Amino acid sequence: MQKYGPHYFRTSSQRVWNFVQQFGSFYRYEAKVLSRVDERHENWPVTLSYIRRLIGYIPAHERAADAPNFEAAVLSIMPMEVYDRFVREYSEKQWGIPAHRLDADLARRVQIRWDDDSRLTPRARYQGLPKAGYTELIQSMLKSIPVVLDFDYLQERKLFRPRKMTVFTGAIDEYFDFSLGRLKYRGQRRDTTYHPGICRLQPAAQVNEPQHAGGAHIRTLEWKQLMPPERVRRIKGTVVTKETPFSPEDSDQYEYPFPDEENRSLYSRYRSLAAEEKNTLICGRLGEYRYYDMDQAIARALMLAKRLCQ
Repeated sequence: MQKYGPHYFRTSSQRVWNFVQQFGSFYRYEAKVLSRVDERHENWPVTLSYIRRLIGYIPAHERAADAPNFEAAVLSIMPMEVYDRFVREYSEKQWGIPAHRLDADLARRVQIRWDDDSRLTPRARYQGLPKAGYTELIQSMLKSIPVVLDFDYLQERKLFRPRKMTVFTGAIDEYFDFSLGRLKYRGQRRDTTYHPGICRLQPAAQVNEPQHAGGAHIRTLEWKQLMPPERVRRIKGTVVTKETPFSPEDSDQYEYPFPDEENRSLYSRYRSLAAEEKNTLICGRLGEYRYYDMDQAIARALMLAKRLCQ
């Protein structure tokens, strides 16, 4: 079980895959996600066969390059009937605002499986989960690096004098004491329950809840379905986690940078301040205010490390 979600590892980069393999072995896992829509479990991303079943024809699917917002961008590749069932309310749950106020760039994460492939990321060459879990993977990664825990760098930054550079991966607005205002973030509240008498609770490891009628949570995860079969056979009962989005005030709970014009504009002003910092690199999902997937974050870190070591 991972504390902050399933984190399916997938990449087509040989460099990224070789890097993570240094710190732990992975078992093959290709995620399949279902969405509970109209009291049925349907594939996510939406498949062509579902669209045919719902509306009886194949819509045009050329993504609009000049869509003014997220809603318009998504509607350029799927009919309104599909958008209303799978995307609009899910996005409103996830971000807490109407979908038409979100950036069009966010729509790049929405796809349709025109070939009916039920896998979440069928084109990724390497897919899996670490056999010993992500905690051991990170511990292995850090084993030769001195680590200080339970320490607030921003409260004690004067104690540090870097030999070359400080790399800060926390929230960029907090680094500057919110001097220009607070950037908006979203996080997830996670409610985990053990069901002792149930072998399997749901039809897939991840079931999305994209409609308001299904509750405030956006997905339910059943952890044993993410495990290797040899481990599953030894487990009695099952553990599930419901994830419900919220807007955190505590930076320790920041997970998702907010995808709208107002926050992008504020971030650009903080980025200008960061460019003036000497011997400090502010980066990462919170430092760069970007919605990086895990493989993207690692690729970005490798690129920045190479630049620093030149």
